[in-house]
Amino acid sequence: MVNSEPAAIQLADSIMAAIGGRENWDKTRYISWNFFGRRDLVWDKQQGRVRIESPSDSSIYLVNINTGAGRVKFHGVELTEPDTLKKMLERAKGIWINDSYWLTMPFKLKDSGVTLKYMGQDTLKSSRYNILQMTFANVGFTPENKYKLYVGIQDKMVKYWAYFNEAKKDTANFIRPWDNYQKYGNVLLSADRSDNGGPKNVKVETQMDDKIFTEF
Repeated sequence: MVNSEPAAIQLADSIMAAIGGRENWDKTRYISWNFFGRRDLVWDKQQGRVRIESPSDSSIYLVNINTGAGRVKFHGVELTEPDTLKKMLERAKGIWINDSYWLTMPFKLKDSGVTLKYMGQDTLKSSRYNILQMTFANVGFTPENKYKLYVGIQDKMVKYWAYFNEAKKDTANFIRPWDNYQKYGNVLLSADRSDNGGPKNVKVETQMDDKIFTEF
């Protein structure tokens, strides 16, 4: 929360409350989803274990995003050479960082290294929104990015997000809807969105077979 403004922090807190609250998010255990039809992910949120399956190259990644340890099967063959395995596990973590952000971003507004700024109100598609800007200080794989979130004035929920690949840019690379909220477990997540992009087939579960994270 580097140099974040009080008004921006207050808005972020309102968003968190509207989508289920920090306590319910922290208690959420297993989340699974499909990303853009490209790959399937399963995340053990409390232990940091992730399974990623990518049909296009017959790859399966089993990675612990906290420790970096894991196993990888690429083109149907398990990788055992240490340097190659390490590189592919880093790749898996990068995939998880990207794909999970498309699903869980509103819960990450107050992560360390994030700077929030309240930008007042603006109009998009004939509706008024509060605008919350996110920039980053040396965190993640792409700290030069910037986001602007269009937040409902009444319901305090993110309705659109604008992505800038460079923080100094004024024109967004894209503005996409963040809609079709549904209750998964005890939190609200946006999936199966109206632009047909991002996360689909989301499930939140309290129990899962341990083999999902250990066996191909």
